[in-house]
Amino acid sequence: MHERAWMRVWMTTAVTVAGLFAADSSVSWGQHGHDGGHESGHQAAQACAVEFDKVVAEGRGFGMAFAADQNGYPGPMHVLELKDRLKLTADQEAKAQALMHAMFIESKPKSARLLEVEAKLRRLFAERTADDGAVRAAVAEVERARGEVRLVHLLAHLKTRQLLTEDQRRIYHEARWGGR
Repeated sequence: MHERAWMRVWMTTAVTVAGLFAADSSVSWGQHGHDGGHESGHQAAQACAVEFDKVVAEGRGFGMAFAADQNGYPGPMHVLELKDRLKLTADQEAKAQALMHAMFIESKPKSARLLEVEAKLRRLFAERTADDGAVRAAVAEVERARGEVRLVHLLAHLKTRQLLTEDQRRIYHEARWGGR
């Protein structure tokens, strides 16, 4: 995906998350006799959930390595998207391609597992079988799966950083985050 498209995804995610917080506030407000208008917040949350499922199913991280990327540890996919601006050498490009390929190979089955256990959690509530023990177990399973996916992406960012020079890291950060 092109750099600007990724930034739109990030911005959409940020706006959606902000909308979720606003929706939560309007729900509380509405529950106390005020016109909350939280329906649009729920629609935004649903759109974000659909996008999450799509992106994670493809083996991408959907912000799971945000802490790394934002702080000078670029991911291989984004480095490749910016390869011309970064002036990657043929060797750097080949190594970034290999890292990205390895990340996707490792991430896809773990991502599928994450989506599977997320669906299991939703079914507990949809089928009205949720109870304290089942919810605790399902949430623990979701968080274990999420942690495995996140770790794959964060470790790929660690390895990718080592491929770049300090100048390339600076250029990357400016391109993605608008400065140091």
